[in-house]
Amino acid sequence: MKIYTRTGDDGSTGLFGGERVSKDHPRVQAYGTVDEANAVLGTARSWLDDADLDTELAWIQSALFDLGADLATPPTARQRSQLVPIEHLDVVQLETAIDRLEETLEPLQNFILPGGSPAAACLHQARTVVRRAEREVKALAVDQFNPVVAVFLNRLSDFLFVAARSANARAGLEEVRWQPRRSSTGD
Repeated sequence: MKIYTRTGDDGSTGLFGGERVSKDHPRVQAYGTVDEANAVLGTARSWLDDADLDTELAWIQSALFDLGADLATPPTARQRSQLVPIEHLDVVQLETAIDRLEETLEPLQNFILPGGSPAAACLHQARTVVRRAEREVKALAVDQFNPVVAVFLNRLSDFLFVAARSANARAGLEEVRWQPRRSSTGD
């Protein structure tokens, strides 16, 4: 099978089920952003030197593939029966991981700036991409996707924030606290 099909040369793409839509269709934008988040997580994993966190991220990457397939499949497509949908148990798994990581961290007292170790910086970037995916999913009509997808994305961004903090802590790096800038007018 060749990687190129030439079917998208006209600016359209095929959804799972055969329907063709414009590449700027909101559904395509949503699953494209999920794919982008997945790619950033792959970069984060390449920098990570923590087997436990890597295992969590590997599970999340697989879940994001399932989530992307869900978004790429119209609700009326018969292929929906072939999907592994994101379920409430997936959200609970993220919450459990968040709680486990937070037990090892100092309580957050201030806003922090994204950054730190390369792995943490990538996790922060993935968090912002997931937030964009969440907004794009929200822009779809509610009957156009599995409603647990939005909940999963919301919880995933929380997980990625805590994972970034954990990656920095495990690397021995202190978080940089946000300091409000002073007005240049002296006010």
